[in-house]
Amino acid sequence: MRKFLVYAAFLLTACNEQLAVTSLQDMNWIDLTHSFDSSTIYWPNNPTGFQHKTDAEGITPGGFYYSSFQIATPEHGGTHLDAPIHFSQGGLTVDSIPLSSLTGNAVVIDVSEKALENRDYLISVADVEAWEEKNGAIPENSIVLFHTGYGAFYPDRAKVLGTAKHGVEAIPELHFPGIAPETTQWLLDNRDIKAMGLDTPSTDYGQSKDFKTHQILHGKNKPGFENVANLDKLPPTGSYIVALPVKIGKGSGGPLRIIAGVPKS
Repeated sequence: MRKFLVYAAFLLTACNEQLAVTSLQDMNWIDLTHSFDSSTIYWPNNPTGFQHKTDAEGITPGGFYYSSFQIATPEHGGTHLDAPIHFSQGGLTVDSIPLSSLTGNAVVIDVSEKALENRDYLISVADVEAWEEKNGAIPENSIVLFHTGYGAFYPDRAKVLGTAKHGVEAIPELHFPGIAPETTQWLLDNRDIKAMGLDTPSTDYGQSKDFKTHQILHGKNKPGFENVANLDKLPPTGSYIVALPVKIGKGSGGPLRIIAGVPKS
């Protein structure tokens, strides 16, 4: 009897794994990542942007084609991940974030109607509650993504950031929507989310002085995703997110390749 139970458990596990693989194969995959190149948007006071240099390119003496390039980039810019250590002393670094925090079911909350009318819009608890009235409560361990509509402007610096200027003097002129600190706290306390992201350059709005949303989110060892692309292509529920950053040792953040699987209709 014991052998039969063990065998039955094995078959059940195998079937569940097959179902999981099948469901992934039956998804449409959407790229939520902006390309990294000379147009990539970084914080105005970053001394450098994305750099792509040629080491070799062309036909070799052996008669075959070969190319190799160098890249250099600040950790925070373009579609990227904020690791908890970014704003939490002793928090997880990029290379220590568990994969379970970077993959999972997602909800997409569309606040674009309000945000596009107000560059300094703060996403509120009321916005989340209104979404839940239509779609049901956000399940625990979800990845929560906010669609503000500003991703459609990327990589136009003036339209995304509110200013095209560079340098420290540009920071007071930053105007783009973000997530209110009380909303972040509410999601952590009441929905136990695993990660949070949006389509603007920061989870805090452009005029923030204390980056309180960062502090709250990272204080709970939760990662953030910024400058996420194509959120308008995702449904409110049913997406599966895979968000894998460059695995930078002791990094506070890094370039992110994030994709979403959506079940085929």
